[in-house]
Amino acid sequence: MHWFILKRLLSSLVVLFFVATLTFFILYIVPGGPFDQEKKLPPAIQANVEAKYRLNLPVWQQYYFYLKGLAHGDLGPSYKYPGRSINEIIGEAFPVSLKLGLVSFGVAAGSGLFFGILAAVYKDRWIDRLCMLTASGGLSIPTFVLGSFLIFSFSIQLRWFPPALWEGWSYIILPSLTLGLGAASYIARLVRSSILDVSSKEFVRTARAKGLSEEVIVVKHILRNAISPVVTVSGPLLAGLVTGSFIVEYLFSIPGMGRLFFNSVFSRDYPVIMGILVLGAFLTLLGNALADLAYAFADPRIRSRIER
Repeated sequence: MHWFILKRLLSSLVVLFFVATLTFFILYIVPGGPFDQEKKLPPAIQANVEAKYRLNLPVWQQYYFYLKGLAHGDLGPSYKYPGRSINEIIGEAFPVSLKLGLVSFGVAAGSGLFFGILAAVYKDRWIDRLCMLTASGGLSIPTFVLGSFLIFSFSIQLRWFPPALWEGWSYIILPSLTLGLGAASYIARLVRSSILDVSSKEFVRTARAKGLSEEVIVVKHILRNAISPVVTVSGPLLAGLVTGSFIVEYLFSIPGMGRLFFNSVFSRDYPVIMGILVLGAFLTLLGNALADLAYAFADPRIRSRIER
């Protein structure tokens, strides 16, 4: 197990290095600079600004200082927020995105498991068809369309929830539903197919032949084995909900990393963009590693292979 964790750590570091390198050079070759949209600066001031942010150095030196800062956990200064580091800026926005992602993951996991189990238990009946039709719709509708519909229905028409901003728990309901329902649809379909696959196994038929009740068979035998695919995707899914809420945060005016990313793109604040992308890659790798470990502990067969 220790060797497995070490290999995952080393492979994650290699992937993170390539993501950071690719992000740096892509943003380096993008036309335009961070100060092109502002008023033309005098040559002397322009030279001082470029020297302050090391923009006057050759690309390999800029890349070296970028990697050196990453190795020490320092993402560097921001171009558009003088006197503030990127660590501080992202540190203010990340807890908001994390809170939204965790609540959305709760919505996705809870509703996805419930409707997936319900559809599998009532296979080929109207409940199954209704659940799968709803799941297909949840996967097909874009988040900005779903979010706009929820705002119109529950904020403008019914006036149950506030339409935007981030000032309390009532403000998190609509964004978390917008972000979590698509993931819930995916989990529901995954749970249904997994349960139906496990239900056809020989050990389930043996349990029924022994006279066990259907409730015991479903809870103790079927769900215990069918939940493994959900555990596998839970880590990457959580990381995606935390880091992939750009459109939702922008739509609901939430001061998280999504809106910060949009503002940084429009203002060409390249260090903030690189910091957010690297953080997103790190969270995705962390989610994958935690999901693999959880899968190993949930399935003794996988754990025995790892420990060999």
